[in-house]
Amino acid sequence: MKIKKILNNNAVVITDNHEEKIAIGAGIAFQKKKNDIINPSKIEKLFVMKENEKFQQLLLQIPEEHFTLSEEIITHAEEYLGSKLNDHIHIALTDHLSFAIERIRDGIQLKNKLLHEIKILYKKEFDIGMWAIRHIEKKSNIKMPVDEAAYIALHIHTAKLQGGDMKQTVRQTAIIGEMVQIIKECLDIEIEEDDISYQRLIMHLRFTVSRISNFELHTMDEEMLKMLKKKFPIAYSCATKVSQELSHNYSIHLPEQELGYITLHIERLRKR
Repeated sequence: MKIKKILNNNAVVITDNHEEKIAIGAGIAFQKKKNDIINPSKIEKLFVMKENEKFQQLLLQIPEEHFTLSEEIITHAEEYLGSKLNDHIHIALTDHLSFAIERIRDGIQLKNKLLHEIKILYKKEFDIGMWAIRHIEKKSNIKMPVDEAAYIALHIHTAKLQGGDMKQTVRQTAIIGEMVQIIKECLDIEIEEDDISYQRLIMHLRFTVSRISNFELHTMDEEMLKMLKKKFPIAYSCATKVSQELSHNYSIHLPEQELGYITLHIERLRKR
């Protein structure tokens, strides 16, 4: 394995079996130069990335400590989740993290409007995000807000093999956030995020949006639906308003049977 290009002290481009790869390891490039042989025992991660050139450019533009922090977070995430993340995470998270650190050093903090939904929808990923901001503070003495833990969680989620893409994840989470806001206004209540009824509602809305997107429909007996309309008129009216807003804003059309399930969750929340 010969060094083709040194990206920083911990990352190099190598040629392995006539294929260009990126090798990552602590101090892997220390006192090395182009065409030197790399000791395989120094390699912690080795991968071929479709976006090799973009990754190389990124590493040449950002501080090495930012790259190191990102790799430590990725390693922790893969161990915590017990699975490998998509290689694109090495670009996406590193780029985001470096920009976030620079922002915070400049006194600019961005609020994450989807914070509460992310904490519930992607609990494991949010745990990783919380670990990450503690780790960054410990290593760099930079205190990041909890909002950044949520942003990191989204990157981790979309890097999971079945996580989907970032744009779709953010869109779905935003839709759920709007649905919850409509319910809050409809019932004129504030909801504690650790309330089990609230968490159940969030999870159900997530599955609702996912099912509709994948054309999978929930079915409810017509008699049961009639009974719910009559027994819980306030909750059903609220569910109907949610449906109308989804249709108007996103062209997502909920079948009436789905409103029955949402009604049940709203009623449970209303009673609490």
